[in-house]
Amino acid sequence: MSRVWFITGASRGLGRAFAEAALQAGDRVVGVARNVEPLVELAQRYPEDLVRLPLDVTDRDAVIAVVDQAHEAFGRFDIVVNNAGAMLLGMVEEAGEEQIRAHFDVNLFGAVWVTQAVLPYLRAQGSGRILQVTTMGTGGGFPMVGLYAAGKSALDSVSEAVAMEAEQFGVQLTIVQMGGYDTGLFTVGTTATTPAPQYQRLRDELIAMWGDEAGPAPATAAPVIMELVDLPDPPRRLVVGSDSFDLVQQDLRDRAAQYRAWEHLSRRVPG
Repeated sequence: MSRVWFITGASRGLGRAFAEAALQAGDRVVGVARNVEPLVELAQRYPEDLVRLPLDVTDRDAVIAVVDQAHEAFGRFDIVVNNAGAMLLGMVEEAGEEQIRAHFDVNLFGAVWVTQAVLPYLRAQGSGRILQVTTMGTGGGFPMVGLYAAGKSALDSVSEAVAMEAEQFGVQLTIVQMGGYDTGLFTVGTTATTPAPQYQRLRDELIAMWGDEAGPAPATAAPVIMELVDLPDPPRRLVVGSDSFDLVQQDLRDRAAQYRAWEHLSRRVPG
């Protein structure tokens, strides 16, 4: 039987790659994005299986209305992918209040609104998968992308809670910690702070370290996602990307070593 996907941020990058892979597998897709025009060609190839709905995930009322509309289109949800995201690039001190709030509205609250809206349907049917697309960098902050990591880290924590709350209803959730892919996140999906001269040296070092490599094409990650949604007992967390997996493991080892180094201080008091 074909499955029904609900994918946010489906017009480009990873969302578009996941939508194409699902359609090629014979599944049906509701693809939502602020601008769904890039999905016109895909809709022409799959006129019966792809529904395009415009949606700004930061608008909670609109999210609820569009989720209801999407459910009416195909009658169920099997896989919900919270993929919509944006990048706030700059030092924490440089970021303005409006920039920070707008960033969290997309990367955290947008995913929460979608999750809240789909859960009643998944609970009623007694099944369903939720994929929360975060990043391999949620283990800790990093200069210039600290607020991006903070939003995704918060989504990680919320998603852990949702997974435990919803599993009793037959709903499975996986936090998909993506590595660096050529999604356009650092171009069309980026809001940049106004650079402060005090951070210029660090900024130059980071830019030199990152280089010009955009990363692999999003389509290369799609087969892993297709295999993931076929698993009867999927993992709670999955790092997608070989290099990213190594970096996450090193970060975990470094963090454990730091805890051990200061264990004597931690154990001075009960609690």
